[in-house]
Amino acid sequence: MAKFLRRTWNRYSKLGRKRKKKQVWRKPKGRDNKMREKRKGYPVIVSIGYKKGKKKSAIIIKNLNDLEKIKKGQVIIMGKIGKRKKIEIVKKANSMKIEFCNLNVKKFLKDLEKTKIKKEVKTVEKKDVKSKPKQEEKKKWI
Repeated sequence: MAKFLRRTWNRYSKLGRKRKKKQVWRKPKGRDNKMREKRKGYPVIVSIGYKKGKKKSAIIIKNLNDLEKIKKGQVIIMGKIGKRKKIEIVKKANSMKIEFCNLNVKKFLKDLEKTKIKKEVKTVEKKDVKSKPKQEEKKKWI
């Protein structure tokens, strides 16, 4: 897809040099304008044939009920939700063999297992460290 820009946009800041919002398309109308004549080596002009194809409508999933409404061949996006619901949705999607555009299901589940293991190890270490040394220290000072 070509980006259509005004003929002399790079010469003047008021036409969009370093100011993207000011880069507005204007059709070249000069008598000797090479861009208007569509000469080789000059920027392209807006015309038929540069239109993009239609995008498929994406379905945003925010709960388990939305996951059940999905039909085959639809684009699916994970909505902004908390971690607990996200885990439930991802596990169900994995069993239904559904893929998301903005989420790698296998990687998400793998990372989830790693964090679970780390938390379990930390809690076991904390319990062992906290209980014994403090009692011994108290006895020494008394």
